[in-house]
Amino acid sequence: MGIVFEEKQRVFKLDAGDTTYMIGLAGEEGFAGHLYFGKRLNDCMTDDLLRVTEPPFAPDTNNRDRISFMDALPFEYASHGVGDFRDSSIRVRTVGGTTAVSPVYHSHKIYAGKPGIDGMPAVFGKEEECMTLELMLKDEALKLKVVLYYTVFEKLPVIVRHAKICNESENTLWLTKAMSACLDMDNRDYEMITLHGAWARERHIQRQKIGYGSQGVESLRGETGHQEQPFLAVCAPEATQRSGEVYGFHLIYSGNFKVRAQINQFDLLRVNIGINDEDFTWQLKQGESFDTPEAVLVYSDQGIGGMSRAFHDLYRNHLIRSPYVFEKRPVLINNWEATYFDFNTEKLLQIAEKAAESGIEMLVMDDGWFGHREDDNSSLGDWYVNEEKIKGGLKNLVDKVNALGLKFGIWFEPEMISPDSELYREHPDWAIAIPGRTPSMARGQYVLDLTRKEVRDYIFERMEEILSGANIEYVKWDMNRPLSDIAGAKLPPGQMGEFYHRYVLGVYEMQERLVSRFPKLLLENCSGGGARFDPGMLYYSPQIWCSDDTDAIERLSIQEGTAMIYPLSCMGAHVSVCPNHTVGRNTPFFTRGITALAGTFGYELDITKLPKEEVEAIPGQVELYHRFAELIVRGDYYRLVSTTEGKGCDCYMVVDKEKENALLSYVQVQGRPNCHSRNVRMQGLKEDVLYTVKGIGADYEKTLRGDALMYAGVQIPELWGDYQGMLLEIHARR
Repeated sequence: MGIVFEEKQRVFKLDAGDTTYMIGLAGEEGFAGHLYFGKRLNDCMTDDLLRVTEPPFAPDTNNRDRISFMDALPFEYASHGVGDFRDSSIRVRTVGGTTAVSPVYHSHKIYAGKPGIDGMPAVFGKEEECMTLELMLKDEALKLKVVLYYTVFEKLPVIVRHAKICNESENTLWLTKAMSACLDMDNRDYEMITLHGAWARERHIQRQKIGYGSQGVESLRGETGHQEQPFLAVCAPEATQRSGEVYGFHLIYSGNFKVRAQINQFDLLRVNIGINDEDFTWQLKQGESFDTPEAVLVYSDQGIGGMSRAFHDLYRNHLIRSPYVFEKRPVLINNWEATYFDFNTEKLLQIAEKAAESGIEMLVMDDGWFGHREDDNSSLGDWYVNEEKIKGGLKNLVDKVNALGLKFGIWFEPEMISPDSELYREHPDWAIAIPGRTPSMARGQYVLDLTRKEVRDYIFERMEEILSGANIEYVKWDMNRPLSDIAGAKLPPGQMGEFYHRYVLGVYEMQERLVSRFPKLLLENCSGGGARFDPGMLYYSPQIWCSDDTDAIERLSIQEGTAMIYPLSCMGAHVSVCPNHTVGRNTPFFTRGITALAGTFGYELDITKLPKEEVEAIPGQVELYHRFAELIVRGDYYRLVSTTEGKGCDCYMVVDKEKENALLSYVQVQGRPNCHSRNVRMQGLKEDVLYTVKGIGADYEKTLRGDALMYAGVQIPELWGDYQGMLLEIHARR
């Protein structure tokens, strides 16, 4: 780990793990250009990568071709309106209406440790773990300062970046674009990987060639959304899970985003990542500044798997703050798919009693406990217990559940308001709406204007009252619709473009207050399933509900895409009933269990109505969770076979950091007639160590060296029928 500035070459060299990132200063004006991001280098003798010694040359020697120079330089933070016609990183509107901006080098600072960002989630690290470069750029014509932050970690191949933009002029400026990071490099016939989806089928993997022009992913929903993930990977055509070069880009943000890849006429590739600039403006008066969200850039020469493990280690060790980050989560049972809105104290206690007998550790009461809510058409915002349902009050219910040996959790949707609610009747102006226009509803609800402090304070006080009144140890924070009809009642017209970002800052403030007021609380974020599954939320909650689709087979693809960038321990995953409520599929109870084992593990069903053989299987599933929980929380993830490859099976493994213990999960999606066993090559083990391999769910036992397991592989027997699964438990011989 280290950051140095070589004055003679005018090059910054940032070493992170086994990678190097290099920045060069071009010409007398000091344009900050990107030199290199890849395998670790020993010196800085690569300044020729800026191509300033070849036509069109830097403007100080050839100003007649300044535009040609600007349109070809690999910028660290791309200018706008002065000759670079590629996708810009920043755009500023002045009082005169101009939008050009071109910040160049002014000064820099290098120091141990890493700063946070006020009001936003950010990666953290101790002084002995990381170093930071502050690269200060200035546009003297605008009196605008842009500080680019780069943080490197000793053991991780990552660069964490963001920008602070400061108005040092006497005039007001308006940011209309402010990206978090830009990376320019030569195109090497690259492909890109993105994660797409919809409700109940989030984060499916898509891989395609990067063509000329612009392509990428974005959200305008006020949240990250089911449809796209604030992530893009650039990879060599030959890159696989095990080998090849991969560059990963991920934004630590929970609102509108844009990640764009662009190849220009010179076959140069640019990737920009940050807040979506559509409908975005931010007013900067004299002396004011704006911080962009952080972007994480990962380099791997060990394929997609190497990128995945770098993201996982960064997020577990330097983003998730919860005391649960490396702890086993309580095995919970949620009553949503068990009862929907049709429940009362008696029904919940019946579920709790049966759950306690089976080893389940927490009961979560989902939607429907407040106001007069009997369906999804009323009462959001009225966070008062419905004592017609919860007779004797909430504390009475919680105490009885605790007496059974179970913890208790509860569902909230703090950002929403129903038209049929006491809160809406009293404060209709608290709902987001454009005056004179009929507001759009989704799921029968509006969105509260969380840009307003009085709204945030009121909702938080109602939540605090509920959580303080009983022994509640878990909260599921839901958000069941995107934002629309944007107008802020307290924002002046000239600042309406700030609404989306201010809304996200309001959510962050509320969740920060929640985890500060209740530091032992286990918070799980949710948004109609996985519509707000992003790194920003991980800063406040160690787990996020992965998808409303709990079908074991659908979950294979959802969880594979999610695990490409997120630790397994943050994926909310439950066992549910069959036929599955979303797709109507029937799958074996064992397969449902081992699929949910890839995440936080719990149950989404009415245990009082389960078949006897399934009830009897639950204690064994809970025991499996406890046996492997630490491995899943802390271990390294390796994807062995993908369901997207058309091979009819899904297979991954998790290996502990010492490479002594591992777990392999295998699901046969389709049975095949007259077929041999399948050969699966393991990863992540020590070549010269002898391992014992035992089957769970199938009769299997072998003792083989690590090299044989990884290079020759193991034979997975053909299982009888569709949707069958098994586990392999792997231990080094002592």
